Amino acid sequence: MRKVSLARPGERLSVLCLGAHSDDIEIGVGGTILSLISAGVELDVCWCVLSADGERGIEARKSADAFLHKVASYSVELGDFRDSYFPSQSTQIKQWLLALRERLSPDVIFTHTREDAHQDHRELNLLTTNVFRNHLVLEYEIPKWDGDICHRNTYVPLSEDVLNTKIDLLLEHFGTQRSKDWFDADAFQGLARLRGIECRAPARFAEAFTVRKIMLA
Repeated sequence: MRKVSLARPGERLSVLCLGAHSDDIEIGVGGTILSLISAGVELDVCWCVLSADGERGIEARKSADAFLHKVASYSVELGDFRDSYFPSQSTQIKQWLLALRERLSPDVIFTHTREDAHQDHRELNLLTTNVFRNHLVLEYEIPKWDGDICHRNTYVPLSEDVLNTKIDLLLEHFGTQRSKDWFDADAFQGLARLRGIECRAPARFAEAFTVRKIMLA
């Protein structure tokens, strides 16, 4: 399998992370962000959670601070769109993303996958790819009871230390989610192990993404 780097150690990389809810970004791409930091890539990150009211917003901000405290620069933006009703708020969310595009031109965007069974996740994917048409978009996955985990075509290998740090931070910062039967270390490690098998990751673990379009030069 040919390896293509987003950035080399010491290079600058502008990243936009989009998540419908608190904890989505951390679950889907948290290990990749930590791996880039560990590799010495200079990250400029805009971390956006569209539905993050009250306690969930507090969790989102504290978690983002913990994941990003070693990057070159970062900003955290929290929206107040109604959880579970993103399709009916499509116009407002698109306007929010258009305003974001006026301020940012990231090298890479991480967002939900189009195949996600959760209506909020799916809507954010459709709007992201509609608004950011000329950008590299990597779609991440969220394990849950819907059974929507499917084939991916792009992988980021994770070291065991990076995976353990990701899981520890998730369990530390998202107390509101601990009662959910899918939110535990076994689920996060198990998915990473399966994706690691698929890409023959050197340290056995990986995060997986879908890329719809990429230009090779």
